[in-house]
Amino acid sequence: MDTEEIIAKGRRCINIEAEALAKTSAQLDSAFAQVAATVIDSLSDGQKLIFSGIGKSAHIARKLVGTFNSIGAPSTFLDPVNALHGDMGLCRKGDALFAFSNSGETEELLRLVPILKRFEVRTVAVTSMSDASLSKLCDQRLIYCADKEACPLDLAPTASSTASMAIGDALAMVILEWRAFSREDFVQFHPGGSIGKSLAASVDSIMRPTGQFAISSDEATCKECLQHMTNPNSGCIALTDENGKLSGIFTDGDIRRLVLEDADFLGKSVSSFMTQAPITINSGSLAVEALRIFENRKIDDLIVVDADFKPIGVIDGQDLTKVKMV
Repeated sequence: MDTEEIIAKGRRCINIEAEALAKTSAQLDSAFAQVAATVIDSLSDGQKLIFSGIGKSAHIARKLVGTFNSIGAPSTFLDPVNALHGDMGLCRKGDALFAFSNSGETEELLRLVPILKRFEVRTVAVTSMSDASLSKLCDQRLIYCADKEACPLDLAPTASSTASMAIGDALAMVILEWRAFSREDFVQFHPGGSIGKSLAASVDSIMRPTGQFAISSDEATCKECLQHMTNPNSGCIALTDENGKLSGIFTDGDIRRLVLEDADFLGKSVSSFMTQAPITINSGSLAVEALRIFENRKIDDLIVVDADFKPIGVIDGQDLTKVKMV
């Protein structure tokens, strides 16, 4: 095959899988919402999610176990063969089982589901066949669309595995939002890796420390403050009282407004125009807490204060992108 033919065949595979995803998305209905409600009920009762499958479906099930665990939804994988030889001991009343089978006729799952229902385990078939035996056996079903595989022989799981993975991911993300899973929760379950490290970092490690942000007495004039802000190229200046404690903040936005409202503001005391009691964060706080403040309060700059409420640093909203927090 020449280069163009190789590229064309690669695109064909991706396009077939993309078509399966589009059709799966289009056919989502109330059954999907009902499965989501079942998951919430199980988790709210302190129960867990169980994922099971054979072959490629087992790999997908294991991946989704990791996804749900990562969002705080306790999950485990159950090998359907081993389940029939003792592993069903992990199942409890109220758990929710997700049985993955593209054909819906996987023998091991067809043997497993009726036994688990005796344990009063809630069962969900994840398959492309709504009228398959597995769909009929289970309490609920998630049906994805895979009219054909990207494999030229229409044998190797490609479109079907992609679609089944996607519908599982979709369910996980719905559960994440339903449970109001926050960035702080994400840090709790992801202490390692670059994401966890950046979110779990201290604000002291990402702030602009003394010497790299503008600070002045609140008795200074607006012109003097503007000069201080220009030197460290800062979008704000932290203002302090006679004891060195934070008393206010003066920003680029304030200056732009004053240019239009008061042409003589430069010679006046900044205390007349500063924002008193500005939003702050304590030294030692998690960086993810700073991120939450930026998102909730819609500010551009956040002042870091020490135990005596003295400004020791400033976090610019743009600094968060440098540490891959947004």
